[in-house]
Amino acid sequence: MDIKPETPWDGTPDISARIVVAISRVSSVLRAGMWEFATAENLNPTQAEILQLLKDRSTGVRLSWLAAQLSVSPASASDSVTALVAKGLVRKARAEDDGRASALWLTGQGKAMVEKMMSALGFADDAAAALDAEVKDQLLVGLFKLIAQLQKSERFPALRACLSCRFFEANVNPGSAAPHHCALVKAPLPIAFLRIDCAEHQATDPATERRNWEAFA
Repeated sequence: MDIKPETPWDGTPDISARIVVAISRVSSVLRAGMWEFATAENLNPTQAEILQLLKDRSTGVRLSWLAAQLSVSPASASDSVTALVAKGLVRKARAEDDGRASALWLTGQGKAMVEKMMSALGFADDAAAALDAEVKDQLLVGLFKLIAQLQKSERFPALRACLSCRFFEANVNPGSAAPHHCALVKAPLPIAFLRIDCAEHQATDPATERRNWEAFA
């Protein structure tokens, strides 16, 4: 005899599973937009991602960092970088902090390509901008909390986020609209202004970063 479900919703996946599916679908749409842009500009998707990762990085980055961000082998990242250097989009030179190592920067042509890419992916920014202000704040906080949980698995790549920056001072004004403080600009830091990727970021020590993320989670 067939057993009828107790409610019409018994087969619904739990909310955590649906959150992951939603993020995955949004990621797929963004990835498709990236691939469409890359194809039109004679780039492959990895090359386009590298250009995006080098955006606003004045000090240059190491190849090993790029590989970790892309979740690919250093050899694979190196192949893509070599192609970008040949196209005149990326410059490779001695690292400023270690003359024995190399670092990567965008060229002027590379910066122009990234601006063009951001314009092509503007549909996503437009969609987020159309949300109610309160929803945007809640979504940003929720994403930070999700990242904080993922950090515990040690599967999430390093970010230039506020919580991993030496200028970030956590919970200086608990309970207020601006509970944190940024020592760089010497001003209270509202949660709505927390950054995932900040050009002025300077890494803090691992123990402090871990405490910041754990407190946020």
